Amino acid sequence: MTGQVSLSETMLIAASQARSGPANAEVADLVRERARMVYQIAYSVLRNHHDAEDASQEVFLRVWRYRDKLPAVADAKAWVARIAWRVAVERSARNRPSATVSLDDAAYAAIRDGLRDTATAADEQAARAQMQAWLGQEIPKLPEEMRGALLLSTTDDLDTAEIAAVLNVNEGTVRTRLFRARKLLREKLEQHLGTHL
Repeated sequence: MTGQVSLSETMLIAASQARSGPANAEVADLVRERARMVYQIAYSVLRNHHDAEDASQEVFLRVWRYRDKLPAVADAKAWVARIAWRVAVERSARNRPSATVSLDDAAYAAIRDGLRDTATAADEQAARAQMQAWLGQEIPKLPEEMRGALLLSTTDDLDTAEIAAVLNVNEGTVRTRLFRARKLLREKLEQHLGTHL
């Protein structure tokens, strides 16, 4: 990472700037409190550790740049999450050669729990790997608004209201998008299983 500042260095810079005034202290607090959430959002979109770290750095640099707006922000967590989502989506659009999504265990489990479990006890590990690969191919095929809601729902720190704030829609729309995404994946899974049995 030539010429770039690491996430930990960004956090130290923000913390050192906290002495300069109340707005700077708020930014330092946001960095400390929300670094994990920002990274999770970036990783859920970018699926690459280094890209997610770079995106996280960019998020906090944007937060620093717009720190004067912070006192007027009603929900700082949702504001930071929205910035993280936008940065990650922008970076993803620039780096879009791959049509698959690599899911970590937590994201896989969150999505799988919304689908019917079809694995038998004896074949659970093989079925899990196959399901993970299948979801990695099918999630990118979902309509963008469904895909965004589904990926954000795998971020532990965000509830439905916060996902709605990030996507700039109401909570009912988020719940509908999640329901439809899971239903569509369930239908595709049933078709897939029917053709591969």
